[in-house]
Amino acid sequence: MKVPVNTIRVGNVIEYKNKLWVASKVQHINPGKGGAFVQLEAKSLLDGNKLQERFRTAETIEKVHIDEHECTFLFHDAGGYTFMDKETFEQIVVSDDFLEGDQGKFLQDGMEVLVSLYEGKPVGVELPQTVTLAITEADAVVKGQTASSSYKPAILENGVRVMVPPHVGTGTRIVVNVADATYIERAKD
Repeated sequence: MKVPVNTIRVGNVIEYKNKLWVASKVQHINPGKGGAFVQLEAKSLLDGNKLQERFRTAETIEKVHIDEHECTFLFHDAGGYTFMDKETFEQIVVSDDFLEGDQGKFLQDGMEVLVSLYEGKPVGVELPQTVTLAITEADAVVKGQTASSSYKPAILENGVRVMVPPHVGTGTRIVVNVADATYIERAKD
């Protein structure tokens, strides 16, 4: 649906130059001389490219409706990641490149995720903010290190390397931030 450019907000998905973009920064600028304009920064949903564009406030742009479905992670194979829609029980297959960095390694059987669809095709997957995993390998504590200022490397059960405080050892379950693979706290279970 065509909407005026000045109604676009951060997080909206637009279609521009035959690509889907999610708005990451929108500035409404009204200079002292000349007409007002909108400075838009966006990221491509499919390939991650960045876009910086200026639009006159009178222009219109195609705003896209994205369907978000609550899904359960089933498995990963050569075809990609397979999720099941919790309402319709349909399986949705998402290719490996939809998940950034190590995010695919944080998926666990039965994990609840949000899959974004555009015209029935998956365009994104949103994982929970944190996961709880066990440490399989951790370096020994070096004598003289203080708990507040030093961290040591550890490897989680999914193979991701994180920095943990010295008091955390092998076998300990910890809570990890999925976005940047950082230690948050020891698991309370």
